[in-house]
Amino acid sequence: MSWQQNSISQEENYMYLAIEEAKLGGIFTAPNPMVGAVIVKDGKILGKGHHHLCGEAHAEVNALLSCKEEVKGATIYVTLEPCSHYGKTPPCAEALVKSGIKKVVCSMQDPNPKVAGKGFEILRNAGIEVECGLLEEEARWLNRAFLKHITTGFPCIVVKSATTADGKIATSTGNSKWITNEMSREKVHILRNRMGAILTSISTIKMDNPMLNCRLDSSKYRVHQPVRLIADTYAQLPEESQVAQTALEYPTYLFHSSSAEKEHLEKLQQMGIHTQELQTDGTGHISMKELFNFVGKMGINSVLVEAGGNLNATLWEEDWVDEFYLFIAPKIAGGHNAPTCVEGKGVDKMDFAKKLSLRSIKNLQDDILLHFQREKK
Repeated sequence: MSWQQNSISQEENYMYLAIEEAKLGGIFTAPNPMVGAVIVKDGKILGKGHHHLCGEAHAEVNALLSCKEEVKGATIYVTLEPCSHYGKTPPCAEALVKSGIKKVVCSMQDPNPKVAGKGFEILRNAGIEVECGLLEEEARWLNRAFLKHITTGFPCIVVKSATTADGKIATSTGNSKWITNEMSREKVHILRNRMGAILTSISTIKMDNPMLNCRLDSSKYRVHQPVRLIADTYAQLPEESQVAQTALEYPTYLFHSSSAEKEHLEKLQQMGIHTQELQTDGTGHISMKELFNFVGKMGINSVLVEAGGNLNATLWEEDWVDEFYLFIAPKIAGGHNAPTCVEGKGVDKMDFAKKLSLRSIKNLQDDILLHFQREKK
């Protein structure tokens, strides 16, 4: 539903505006949430603001600063509970108290243990009316990566695959350039621009030699470069690969086991690659739990996976996937040995197949983009 529609209440209109404002922060607020705020008095919008960058002023403060008129007695619509603690910035709840705001309408309580209702308590103790729950579902979806990270310590895992109409991610000879059209490939870079990191496997590096950076036009987009993550059990990353050659330009982490060759690791480190030894799983590969735990502790709350069928299969089998973007091109590749986007053992019965909820379908010229959310258990 669009916030412009007349079938919704005026309060919902204001909160939809706050949500749209919050989106402007994008990945740049991470690991903080995206937050937007709109200040209204006597039916007039006095100001609005959003959290621009982690470490800088929060949405409520920016909204107050944008106002050209007296805010005393006004109502603020904000997508997340105002913070109550001193971090990199002072508490927003105290700023609202000092401003003379009389009412705070919020979408949801902040699950961060440092806040978790304390912001509302400060406001109520100051005599400010507080309402919570307006458009909560929309606000939770907006900050799904933040919510998973703050409550579990793990990042939100988003898998991206591009296939032909018959489900192939390459031909039987391994050729995959290009399955999808230019519009689809630009959409991939838009996805990268929203993510804290990109994960791939050494198999994909050897097969495709990707750059794994964001190549959007900086004159049109506020460009962010995600951290590059490589699952490489034996540290086989070629020194001549694009990710190795550009490691000084784009932060790159290689995750390996104790079986990796020390001499090669040292060469990669000299090229600017951060190497991290992790435990292996039952199959002898890098443990995804160890990897995502490490990434979560880095403060990264979203990971886009661009890999082949084997790593994807592991992520699906171990229930790591939160979202799935599937680009489908109107092509038939065929081939008994041509790879698919999810390999592995698979399920024995269709009843055991992973169930997804379709969030959107988009036409990208002659390609199709399906966006799925993993069904909650």
